[in-house]
Amino acid sequence: MAEYTYLTQEGYNRLKAELEELKSVGRQDVAKAIAEAREKGDLSENAEYDAAKDAQGLLEMRINELEKTFANARVLDASQLDASRVTVLSQVTIKNKANKAEVTYKLVAHTEADLKAKKISVKSPLGESLLGKEVGDVAIVDTPRGQMEFEIMKISLE
Repeated sequence: MAEYTYLTQEGYNRLKAELEELKSVGRQDVAKAIAEAREKGDLSENAEYDAAKDAQGLLEMRINELEKTFANARVLDASQLDASRVTVLSQVTIKNKANKAEVTYKLVAHTEADLKAKKISVKSPLGESLLGKEVGDVAIVDTPRGQMEFEIMKISLE
């Protein structure tokens, strides 16, 4: 069974734009770099050619990765989700039981995770421990320094 990647419409559009950019402009730029390097002579000792071929490999790998993401992508609509439990797209306020610090995160697909924007992946240790929990539940996260406990304070779908 395929593992789905759940995306917001915004995340889906952003990844789609990246894929189109890589397929058009990215491939053209790499082809141009390979052609320019090829004109410089002996390919066996041409570092520019090797670098351009490596860049082509990385570009094609990223294109392949994005295409796989789209093959299993499901766009979520927050209005269709249940706010009584933590799910993808939930905005969750948690309290660290050790130091009483509260923080709010939005759970998103791994492709949309951005810690600076307080968006964490549902595949992260914290994200996985929060999924399915309700207000008042305690999520236990294994960290290199031991287990941490977080109490679910609030769940919303904003």
